[in-house]
Amino acid sequence: MTDLQAPALDDDNGDEKGDDPAGLGDEIVLPWWQSPLNLILLLVGVLVLAAGAGFVVGERHATPDPNNVDIGFLWDMRTHHEQAVEMSLTFISKTGTNPTIGLIAREIAFGQAVESGKMIQLLRQYGQQEARDDDEDGMGWMNEPVPQDRMPGLASAADLDRLTAATGADADELYLKLMIAHHEGGIHMAQYAQEHAATSEVIALAASMVSNQQGEIAEMRNLE
Repeated sequence: MTDLQAPALDDDNGDEKGDDPAGLGDEIVLPWWQSPLNLILLLVGVLVLAAGAGFVVGERHATPDPNNVDIGFLWDMRTHHEQAVEMSLTFISKTGTNPTIGLIAREIAFGQAVESGKMIQLLRQYGQQEARDDDEDGMGWMNEPVPQDRMPGLASAADLDRLTAATGADADELYLKLMIAHHEGGIHMAQYAQEHAATSEVIALAASMVSNQQGEIAEMRNLE
């Protein structure tokens, strides 16, 4: 019995397709790792990842560790801020005072409380205790060592007692006098930190303090 076999079909060019059902002819399919295109894409991906890793490492390396100005400023300015908040809350609690000054006092109390929180956060981030030891002098970081309770701008215990006892217009006058002096002392510290601190966080915080407190001094002088 003779087997019947269908003849191979010719395409328009007369090539037989019986032995090449996929129509690939003599084309060779390379494994992915031997394909020039795949290797180029892989190389580009590796370069992109390497560049990204290098950027992150470079950024970390470029960020300096905090120096004594960073830490000392955060400690001493936190102490400074705490007294400003105390004086402002004392004034806010009074009746019969100038409502505009009361509004400024509220802004100072809120703003400096927020900044104190930021300073605590930075001290924790830098692996430092949250406050200076009580028996240490302040401001040694700016070459002006002084007992902590005598830092520029701080009100004395007697001043705080006078503010607590004052009423009406006397309270207005005393609060403005004490807070303007307080801000001037704080600006003195912040300007030094802005110029000599090592970390971008402290430099930016100090610059913000200088700007904010200068603006508040201008407002308070208009009310004297």
